[in-house]
Amino acid sequence: MTTKGFLRPVTRRAMLSGTAGAATFIATSPLHSPAIAQNAPLKVGMMLPYTGTYAKLGQFIDDGFRLYVEQKGGKLGGRDIAFVQVDDESKPEAATDNMNRLVGREKADVVVGTVHSGVAMAMVKVARDTKTLLIIPNAGANDATGPACAPNIFRTSFSNWQSTYPMGKVMADAGIKNVVTITWRYTAGAEMIGAFAENFTKNGGKIVADLTVPFPEVEFQALITQIAQLKPDAVFSFFAGGGAVKFVKDYAAAGLNKTIPLYGAGFLTDGTIEAQGEAAKGIRTTLHYADNLDNPANLAFLKAFKAKTGKDGDIYAVQGYDGAALLDIGLTAVGGDFNARDKMIAAMGAAKINSPRGPLSFNKAHNPIQNIYLREVRNGRNEMISIAQADVDDPARGCKMT
Repeated sequence: MTTKGFLRPVTRRAMLSGTAGAATFIATSPLHSPAIAQNAPLKVGMMLPYTGTYAKLGQFIDDGFRLYVEQKGGKLGGRDIAFVQVDDESKPEAATDNMNRLVGREKADVVVGTVHSGVAMAMVKVARDTKTLLIIPNAGANDATGPACAPNIFRTSFSNWQSTYPMGKVMADAGIKNVVTITWRYTAGAEMIGAFAENFTKNGGKIVADLTVPFPEVEFQALITQIAQLKPDAVFSFFAGGGAVKFVKDYAAAGLNKTIPLYGAGFLTDGTIEAQGEAAKGIRTTLHYADNLDNPANLAFLKAFKAKTGKDGDIYAVQGYDGAALLDIGLTAVGGDFNARDKMIAAMGAAKINSPRGPLSFNKAHNPIQNIYLREVRNGRNEMISIAQADVDDPARGCKMT
């Protein structure tokens, strides 16, 4: 998109049809002057994918965040909240410009985003350079809370290492010896597969082939044929969104789901089960959430999310919801005074959230400490089988807080 296209005003028709350009900013609450006083609205920039492969994921994060704010009467820490949003389209090449304009021209006090790890790392760099408070509600790039960690950067989702490392031991303990891995060829894919392989091989397993396709390609047939020829004990995969739907359906259409069990990172079946249908039945995954978690916070969240959106909540919505809860804790600690940054950040770092996912706290790198659940697709849901590993704490390799 050209600079001219970037700045083009959004028409009402474009907003309603969802065809507004990726880098076009849309005010979703009345625009206010920058928050220069404690009683002025705090401006939250939502930089998420609203179109493309990850569109549903971005929208659910957005809906979850706004649900929490609505439950607090439109305020966090007693401070009115105003929103401005940008569709990042999961395009890393546009991420720096999008983030700079959100922080610079739009004067966002806090930025919430995003889903795609490549986009998130560009956002992290700008946040570090400008000291902007950044809350990452999905992207699991290890470096964000590793070498690129900073006091003003928090994550309310997971690290890529954290979500799949426990599955390595789970599968080895189940007697699985030889595994083929398959994913997109980008940061999230490499790190998700790498963490699984680290623990699987440590427990005696062997990776017989590591298959990849460029992101966001969804032509899997050649690799599925290769899997059939290799005849591993199981396949471990990471895909998400529309790519996950296509892969699971193609895998089942080839008949492999009847002979070679399919495992994966939780995103393989989270937010995708309805579209996958019967093809998803029996798939086992690990993630920091399960649809049947029977705790009061989750039951209340699911009810409220359904009432707000007419849809069933999932982990993406939970991560957005918890992002708002974390910001609320920080603002409450300073009486809504965003200028008291050190005290606010300290309160966020020490936060203990009664999340729909279960107990949620944060390590020194501001990455969540949380349970990782083993789930299986049953009755059209990701139902918990067991806690794969409790209180999983990412090692935060390379993090040096300054």
